[in-house]
Amino acid sequence: MAQLRQDHALFTQRNVAVIVVGPESIQKFKAFWKENDLPFIGLADPEHTAARRYEQEINLFKLGRMPTQIIIDKAGIVRYAHYADSMSDIPSNEEILALIDQIAGETGE
Repeated sequence: MAQLRQDHALFTQRNVAVIVVGPESIQKFKAFWKENDLPFIGLADPEHTAARRYEQEINLFKLGRMPTQIIIDKAGIVRYAHYADSMSDIPSNEEILALIDQIAGETGE
């Protein structure tokens, strides 16, 4: 999340909403968001509804959900999905922003 916080302005300049989904309860998620003053949207998903919907892998040997980055366009279409094997397998913000720019160019958004 530090990576997303660092470049949050670059996402908002592109009219992109960053949403972080996590397995914690609503109370724990709210407390974490408040404590860390995160600038983007946090969605508590303790029942794993969003995780199942977007086929996010859960690996108990790696302590829970595997990192997943998904770009969904304004029509609700998944335009990109990256299912990471570890925290070190997360695309950089530069890569994600380039994909967002490419999608915007394709769709005229």
